[in-house]
Amino acid sequence: MLVTKIKYVFLKRTNEIIKLNYELFIAKRIIAGKEYKNSISSPIIKIAITAIALGVIIMMISMATGSGFQHKIRDKISGFKGHVQITNYDDNNSEVSITPIEKNQDFYPEFKTIDGIKKVQIFANKAGVIRTATDFEGVIFKGVSTDYDWSFFKEYLVEGKLPDFNQSRARDVLLSQTLIDRLQLKLNDTINVFFIKATRNKFPSRYKFVVVGIYDTGFGQFDKSLMIGDIREIQRLNKWNENQIGGFEVLLDDFDDIEQKGNEIYSAIGSTLNSTTIVESYDVIFEWIELFDNNVWFIIGIMILVASINMITALLVLILERVQMVGVLKALGSDNWGIRKIFLYNATYLILKGLLLGNVIGISLLLLQHYFGFITLDPASYHVSTVPVYINVFSIIMLNIGTLILCFLMLLIPSYIITKISPSKSIQFA
Repeated sequence: MLVTKIKYVFLKRTNEIIKLNYELFIAKRIIAGKEYKNSISSPIIKIAITAIALGVIIMMISMATGSGFQHKIRDKISGFKGHVQITNYDDNNSEVSITPIEKNQDFYPEFKTIDGIKKVQIFANKAGVIRTATDFEGVIFKGVSTDYDWSFFKEYLVEGKLPDFNQSRARDVLLSQTLIDRLQLKLNDTINVFFIKATRNKFPSRYKFVVVGIYDTGFGQFDKSLMIGDIREIQRLNKWNENQIGGFEVLLDDFDDIEQKGNEIYSAIGSTLNSTTIVESYDVIFEWIELFDNNVWFIIGIMILVASINMITALLVLILERVQMVGVLKALGSDNWGIRKIFLYNATYLILKGLLLGNVIGISLLLLQHYFGFITLDPASYHVSTVPVYINVFSIIMLNIGTLILCFLMLLIPSYIITKISPSKSIQFA
């Protein structure tokens, strides 16, 4: 008696489960069936899956390379200039340090009233000319101190070492590969650099420096003119004391906070000082890289539309191929929405299959480009030598969820055709 009761309860619960979600049960049976894989709709289904996979690959590559360009270019500019520069108002955003400011400030060596600031470092710039036996080239001599963050130049150092400023007189400098090639120099060469003196009617001063390191960032705007050395040499040239500098570079923890932190820094410094973010100083470049966002959104929209159209076609073919099944289900009492759910479950399976395939291929291609850089670019035009890749896991997850939801929503309308199928005619149609 107890066994019979248990069987009854088990069968009852099983029937309730099937009744509650019989649409998913039938959809799974259709997908698992051999005739499903060998049906007339099979090629169309494969095309739809391929379209989704290709769409995901293209969207993922567009998103990763667009973000990669933005991160790489802004990191290079901040590597040369810092995120925010604090200078004297009299300099008028000049590349050359004209009027010195005092190093002893409340915010140096760190801002105590503002969070999110990684480092504050001093600098000074001086215009000069490198003269060789056969050629010459104008440069901006950027003087830095022992507090300078060398992590950026470590990444792009192609030969030699970083300068050592712990000596009483440091003549070590970094030169770019661009300047080395133009002037036909090599590592450890001694170069003559001429600087205009602050006093008028004086001949230029000649200083000798030793090229201890060569860097190559691929950012021609800076590589072609920047020489890095000891700030004490600029102080001697300008007849400044050790407490007089050209300005401060502020490095932030998060670049996305640059506008907010720029305003906070401007409010915190003295009235005779001015602060400028690199976004303000190089607005043309940052406006250019912001265009990548528009291109990425356009590509994502087109790819989702193409994938949705292919899925709509596949769904219509699936419905027309199973007109008899629709008629039988209606004759057995199924409502239109229940039958629509069967085909929507089927279509969702195809979408998920396409997404999985696209993610595997897309992420593999991005990782190959990230580690091996097999796709190269012209640095003169793009400021990078290889296509940069920035993989954001959250963005990839949202891309997949968004694609799945949008494709599913677009399938609701064509599934409405099921309501027009008559049970009597569809059974005869077989």
